[in-house]
Amino acid sequence: MNIRVHLASKTLRLRPNRRIRSPIHTNNTTIGFNPSRRSELHQYNSLSPNRAYGMLYSAKNTVLGREPDSAPSTSGTSTPSKRIFAPTGGSDTPGQAVQYAHGTLELSDLAASPLDQFHAWFEQAKTANVYQPETVTLATASLPDGKVSARIVFMKELDERGFVVYSNWGTSRKSADIRSNPQAAMTFWWREVERQIRVEGTVERLSGEEGQLYYDTRIRGSRVGAWASPQSQVLSGREELEQRVKDVEKRFEGQDSIPIPDFWGGLRIVPDTIEFWQGRQSRLHDRFQYTRVGENGTEGEWKIERLSP
Repeated sequence: MNIRVHLASKTLRLRPNRRIRSPIHTNNTTIGFNPSRRSELHQYNSLSPNRAYGMLYSAKNTVLGREPDSAPSTSGTSTPSKRIFAPTGGSDTPGQAVQYAHGTLELSDLAASPLDQFHAWFEQAKTANVYQPETVTLATASLPDGKVSARIVFMKELDERGFVVYSNWGTSRKSADIRSNPQAAMTFWWREVERQIRVEGTVERLSGEEGQLYYDTRIRGSRVGAWASPQSQVLSGREELEQRVKDVEKRFEGQDSIPIPDFWGGLRIVPDTIEFWQGRQSRLHDRFQYTRVGENGTEGEWKIERLSP
């Protein structure tokens, strides 16, 4: 049988695989529909054909007692069903996204140097009890395929040249990316103050002497772990990793001072651009971007521009 919906001069037809029993007739609309939804039928006369088709599809599956795998599309392709749609985590208003109203950001609030501005915001984040404000997402990309990877790490240093993180630079995915493409991006997100900071720039390795200073602040287990873990490589099981740790412990048994591995150390992201973002209501956020106009690797001068949210 055919199911028809008459909308003005247009008629939509749907041919179901199974017969729909007892269609309901109302005015110029004929549709197989659950009687309990009779009050909704008057809406069809004012709907566009595409919208009516979508509602008709839903109605058909309701009558047939089945869940659709995907919604119909007038373009000839199907749209996958959504497992998550428009979540509103943290919002006190059901069905509406959380609104940011903690503060504002104006050009007059900013320091001339983005590193000075970051330091000021970092201190404010600590005062506001932001949980681990040094947490940052570090993104890299490999060449020539251009595949991007990202991971959460800790920023461990800020100096006059940029931001420093520590990791395994021998076997990790990020080390492979950086060998082919010495560029990186970082994003800090501080929920408690509704701020984020985005950093983009080139990367450079710290010397072993610089790295040793930080390495010595780590607990012994973390120093041993740096030696033991071939980061990002496949393990046969947890037992293999634990055996590696035992082997390193035996190697440095009785030694308080453990040297930093030559494959492990610091990486500095020297920024070319840094963006400061302050959340605002209705997603009309305040955004200011610093762009370096001096020579790479020097403080130089920075251009500051407001960006559209």
